[in-house]
Amino acid sequence: MMYNPQLETFICVVDAGSFSKAAEKLYISPPAVIKQINSLESSLGLQLFARTHRGLVVTEAGKSIYNDAKYLIGYCKDSVKRAKDAMNISDEVIRVGISPITPPQVFVDLWPEIQKIYPDMKLQLVTFENTPENAREILGNLGQNIDVVSGIYDDTLLKLRDCNGAEISKEPFCVAVSIHHRLAKRKKITFDDLVGENLMLMHREWSHYVDELRDDIINNHPDINIVDFDFYNIDVFNRCENSNDVLLAFKSWESVHPLIKIIPVDWDYKIPVGLLYSKEPSEKVQRLVDAIDKLTHL
Repeated sequence: MMYNPQLETFICVVDAGSFSKAAEKLYISPPAVIKQINSLESSLGLQLFARTHRGLVVTEAGKSIYNDAKYLIGYCKDSVKRAKDAMNISDEVIRVGISPITPPQVFVDLWPEIQKIYPDMKLQLVTFENTPENAREILGNLGQNIDVVSGIYDDTLLKLRDCNGAEISKEPFCVAVSIHHRLAKRKKITFDDLVGENLMLMHREWSHYVDELRDDIINNHPDINIVDFDFYNIDVFNRCENSNDVLLAFKSWESVHPLIKIIPVDWDYKIPVGLLYSKEPSEKVQRLVDAIDKLTHL
């Protein structure tokens, strides 16, 4: 097992609300559950539960461990599954990492043409949670559990993550707003529409394409308020919806959040979209990249 099994007992106790109910679910005795929790608290040096006359109360430390433990256990189980799958994977299977922020559609649209060149090549989609830690781990180890990741990128990102990019097309900038926002019914957004609005942009030096837009706004549209953030994930879309701010986004993200609408803009800014892959690609990935290059330069 890749993690402390006491973590599963801890999660069960939190979900059940008591030692006795957790014991029933785990088919062990309540004293055995209590012993595991005491051992876990001792090994971590943390109090995970406050024992009160009303029953168990999860401490703030316990809440933090609970969230991380659920992610850790899920990730470990997925890792074992991927390892088992890898034993049966053909040499010609391309494993594509996908998440709501890295949808594979632009690549999938090209796939039928790729298969005409390499009919034996197959596709396997591998889901992952888009967090800063996962992004670093996956892009830093392309070719291990995931061969390629589809998404937007530029030279700044490639240098930061030490990987290569195979451009398929360029995607125009859009904006995302809450479905209740005053601009939600517009068919296209102009700079004038955003006067007095907060426009959420990724921090400077994330992408020189976004930096060009930022400089344009600072120099020519100072009445638009720029709000920086650090990473595109579902939390950013929640923030956009809850704060009623405007978020720089892309059409491929239309399905990320049900209460967010993606609207085209009247600005001539685009960013490359394609596949990120290792600087030392396997033969199958190199064949894929060569096929993309051939198809996009016809």
